[in-house]
Amino acid sequence: MINSYIKGVAHYVPEQVLTNDDLSKMMDTSDEWIKTRTGIHQRHTTGDTNLGPADLAVKASEILFDRYSIDRDSIDFVVFATSTPDYFVPGSGSIFQNKLGLKNVGVLDIRQGCSGFTYAITVADNFIKSGTHKNILVVGAEVQTTQLDFDDAGRGTAVLFGDGAAVCLVSATEKNKGVLSSHLHSDGRYIQELGTEYPSSKYKDIITGDDVKNRKHHIHMNGREVFKHAVRRFPEVITEGLEHNDLTMDDVSLVIPHQANYRITQAVQKSLNVPDHKIFSNIHKYGNTTAASIGIALSESLEQGLINDEDIVVLASFGAGFYWGSVIIKW
Repeated sequence: MINSYIKGVAHYVPEQVLTNDDLSKMMDTSDEWIKTRTGIHQRHTTGDTNLGPADLAVKASEILFDRYSIDRDSIDFVVFATSTPDYFVPGSGSIFQNKLGLKNVGVLDIRQGCSGFTYAITVADNFIKSGTHKNILVVGAEVQTTQLDFDDAGRGTAVLFGDGAAVCLVSATEKNKGVLSSHLHSDGRYIQELGTEYPSSKYKDIITGDDVKNRKHHIHMNGREVFKHAVRRFPEVITEGLEHNDLTMDDVSLVIPHQANYRITQAVQKSLNVPDHKIFSNIHKYGNTTAASIGIALSESLEQGLINDEDIVVLASFGAGFYWGSVIIKW
């Protein structure tokens, strides 16, 4: 029987750091206000470098190849998750494939927002288990800060998001390890609560000057509504994954949730009675990096020696769409 496992993980964030104190000089906020409501201390930004998510993903991939001695020619497929593609059309996948110097392999672009990484791993897992591919590069990369409004009107989102990329190599194995199951969900009734509507093919000219003036091409979020659903869906989908595999939280070594807001993580932790040492958070350093956040957290977990062979690791996500999901892994 063919299983899929994560052979290696790496991440990259831009060098420029934007602290809460920096933001306090642009809008009516403070370091204490942001930390209290989000747990975020700083975030990384591409600034004026004109780097896109494909560029960040290339840098993360070079780290991956070097760290795990991976031959790029062994990669036979790519799944690229982002909500902020380099181009309106096409997605970032082919840009990434070219810049990284991969062979003319297939690339699949997906846009599941904050759940991008869990969806991407699920796609890779199923391709591997079907026998069609052996080494799939999964990418989660975002450049969010270029679409934020750094003023009082945009404060609700400007304090949250950061830029970054994470990559992992999902490979085939006959050993009893790897992805045990994935559990994916959506509910489009709440599409207006979080997202970026313009540019949109629904409207003539895709976007107008008035749309830009009214900032409709920038991300918007109903924070209260997102919080309410997140603290419900995270525990549901984590429990669903554990029950599917006849596991309990006692069997789990580490839960890595999407890094949306530290208050959400705390609520999920409390709901599931997860001990502090079993849940990972790094939102204080990076903010919400959307499709990259779980991958960055997974990469840092490995760097810190928090995951060992045969550990049960739970990845869980919730975000725009609404999309949410969990992936249960035996390391």
